[in-house]
Amino acid sequence: MIGFVGLSHLGIVSSVAAASRGFDVLAYDHNEATVGTLREGNLPFVEPGLRELLERNRERLRFTSRLDEIRQCALIFFSSDTPTNVDNESDLRHLNRSIEEAIPHVSEHCILVILSQVSPGFTRGVRERLQSQQPDRKSKVYCQVETLVIGDAVRRATHPERFIVGAADPCEGLGEVYRRFLESFPCPVLRMRYESAELTKIAINAFLVSSVSTTNMLAELSAEIDADWTEVAPALRLDRRIGPYAYLSPGLGIAGGNLERDLMAIRSMARRNGTDARLVDQWIELSRYHCDWVIRTIHLNVLPERSNPVIAIWGLPYKPNTDSTRNSPTLALLSTLRGFEVKLYDPVAVLPPAYASMATQCGSALETCDQADVLVIMTPWAEFGNADLKRVEEAMRGRIIIDPFGIFGGKNERGFGFSYFKLGAPPYPKSR
Repeated sequence: MIGFVGLSHLGIVSSVAAASRGFDVLAYDHNEATVGTLREGNLPFVEPGLRELLERNRERLRFTSRLDEIRQCALIFFSSDTPTNVDNESDLRHLNRSIEEAIPHVSEHCILVILSQVSPGFTRGVRERLQSQQPDRKSKVYCQVETLVIGDAVRRATHPERFIVGAADPCEGLGEVYRRFLESFPCPVLRMRYESAELTKIAINAFLVSSVSTTNMLAELSAEIDADWTEVAPALRLDRRIGPYAYLSPGLGIAGGNLERDLMAIRSMARRNGTDARLVDQWIELSRYHCDWVIRTIHLNVLPERSNPVIAIWGLPYKPNTDSTRNSPTLALLSTLRGFEVKLYDPVAVLPPAYASMATQCGSALETCDQADVLVIMTPWAEFGNADLKRVEEAMRGRIIIDPFGIFGGKNERGFGFSYFKLGAPPYPKSR
């Protein structure tokens, strides 16, 4: 039996994915409410396709809040999400506590895998503590780079691109049960030392940040010189040095949790080890600049016409297919709109209590548009792209749409006389 300790987003997705490969899974969390929700076949968050995958594999899944039950597992993953503090630095106290509490209940030969994202050196420290405290214990300790992408987690967990496994000695064979688990997924297994695996996750996100930052920089320039970034990006995808899967869609900076957390990790490691990581500071500064694109557009194109506008916002999470508002550009925008009348709609997410007074959350997209002077689309949900713009026009008082992600494609809105602003393209109609 395979065990998972920690049932936040990562642990739930990973345990259900393991069951989908035919393994019997015991999934533990200390939170009885979370365990009860999962036993009923429900989820504590939004993740497309996960409820259906859970239902199809419930006979192989057992959820428990009793830690002593993990003794029957031959392979245990520590799989809680890694929270960050106010400075976006990883807080590993909960993970350390989970490991310490679980070890007395783990069988002597059980293989331990840290799936949670950790800082370089963490897994080796866990192994050394175990050897010091229990020198006769036969357990092997590994770290595995998680592949969770919120909103696309089911596909990536059931069909991973690769497994990255860190070991004390990458030349040693993996334990039998762990090897069988990894081989049940048809993808490469990259084995390396602990620190290399831990750094790999950070490196992946750093390269993604580089792509995001470069795309946003050039998309903004496109709009200023009357180029259209949507015409440039296909040429880049055909360059083998960049490739068809490169991140080339302009956005509102670095949102979510993991990217900025890993930038903080790089900066911290560089300071401790005397290396130069000033590029990271530039990425962070650029991200915050691009996050402010919407408020700059409002100041330049809305406030000169109406000093006290009614602002309609569609979208609250930092991306579609999730209810997570972590580092959401919408929340950053709301903080700059204090004093204005703001109406907001999202299909699944709810305003956090700290922001509830900054906007009125409406029951439909059209309701937000009633007498609004400007419509801002902050999350590119598919349903927004299918909106009836004729009804939007009839509801609104103003005729301005700010659509950073271009969900309307720059087409429909032109037929209704809207002024239209999209990242990476000149405004329509051209104002200069």
